[in-house]
Amino acid sequence: MSRSRRKTFISGNTTATSEKLSKLKANRKLRRLTKETLKKSKIVLPLLREISDKWNFEKDGKKYDPYLSAKELRK
Repeated sequence: MSRSRRKTFISGNTTATSEKLSKLKANRKLRRLTKETLKKSKIVLPLLREISDKWNFEKDGKKYDPYLSAKELRK
């Protein structure tokens, strides 16, 4: 895989490499609230969009940049 390169010039808006921790926190919060609502015997369960906002995650979206270097295009 030493020669594999990205075909599209899309990268994250910040220097964060991943959103893994943000996604873990959001899903833990969702599971906890779901368990609480089930214990209260409510029918309507919370949605992930109601609990967390993806715009508050570390990367804050993606952008197209045709001038990425060869190092940034590596997988």
